[in-house]
Amino acid sequence: MYQDRIILTMKDILEKEFKVDTRGYRPQEVDKFLDIIIKDYDEYNTIVKSLQSEKRQLVDENMRLKQEIRSLRTKLEAIEEAPVSSGVNNADLLRRLSKLETYVYGSADKE
Repeated sequence: MYQDRIILTMKDILEKEFKVDTRGYRPQEVDKFLDIIIKDYDEYNTIVKSLQSEKRQLVDENMRLKQEIRSLRTKLEAIEEAPVSSGVNNADLLRRLSKLETYVYGSADKE
């Protein structure tokens, strides 16, 4: 993803040759410093890969949670739009059941 924006690789750093001038740098010091840069560069790449992996996981989880929210909103809207049984409560149901029993079984007065 970002690899095309990075110019140097660890191999480029490792194999870099400097021309030595009479007043130039000591090659051993340059090599030691380049070794440190290579280690840092490697650690940097490891951290970037880890963060990219974590980002992918978070994006996937975020998408899943958004989908779950959409689903729950749809269910909530369906519940809110559903008729509330014309305001029927338990007392109304018991009265209706009593009337139904009276109709089906007859009243106690007839016996």
